[in-house]
Amino acid sequence: MGMHVDRSALGDFLRARREALSPEDVGLVARPRRRTPGLRREDVAELCAMSVDYVARLERGDGPRPSPQMAAALARGLRLTLEERDHLFLLCGHRPAARELRGEHVGPGLLRVLDRLGDTPAQVIGAAGETLLQTPAAVALLGEQTQYDGLARSAPYRWFTDPAERARYLPDDHEHNGRVQVSQLRAAALVGARSRAAHVVAELRQRSPEFAGYWDRHEVGLRWSDAKRFLHPQLGRLQLHCQTLLDPDQSQSLLVFTATPGTEDAEKLALLAVLGTDSFPVG
Repeated sequence: MGMHVDRSALGDFLRARREALSPEDVGLVARPRRRTPGLRREDVAELCAMSVDYVARLERGDGPRPSPQMAAALARGLRLTLEERDHLFLLCGHRPAARELRGEHVGPGLLRVLDRLGDTPAQVIGAAGETLLQTPAAVALLGEQTQYDGLARSAPYRWFTDPAERARYLPDDHEHNGRVQVSQLRAAALVGARSRAAHVVAELRQRSPEFAGYWDRHEVGLRWSDAKRFLHPQLGRLQLHCQTLLDPDQSQSLLVFTATPGTEDAEKLALLAVLGTDSFPVG
């Protein structure tokens, strides 16, 4: 049974959030001063990947009831906090998502950092290794990683079940990469027996003897080495530094890949940013 949709309050809330954001807050180029505060509806439509007409109708209070997917897109585009996101879901007549699903919501702090990274490969990763957001340069470097469903959303799950997942990494590094992923999954699974990470672990222990072997080592706290080595289908070998920024509230991390200035790797990284994702067939 659906809950009540308060279209008037929903419209007021969306408009208030839009007016509270400046273009700079969301990585848009500042425009000449306007008399009305905040973002334009066109900006919101672009940020949320929906039509301007749809945004306008929601604000007027005569739009359709947003689905949970549309509500999540609005929450992300408008840079809502977790509490604001839950409020939006209630206004749309949906119960706030369970904590597992709320973990998919990228908070405004990480989004603000991501907005300013421009040409840099960067991505936000969830607790069980789900890629939640990628910059275009990250898609060009690593392939599109946000479209998976089910257990395959977890990078460690793909690493141990899909040989294609290892194609962009040097074979010499495969064992270390696997052990690090097992170590990180162990930490995430400690949160609770019913967590997504714990579910991934249970499946992998059944499906992958390699995973089971690493799991039985009980290694904790393993880190990626400072340098990560990639094999790109077009650009060949790339050695990049991987910086990790942790978001304490969300158990999410922001991975940022950079190259040492003046190196061939830096030139390749610049080329990646220029070429963008269009030139690279994914798969």
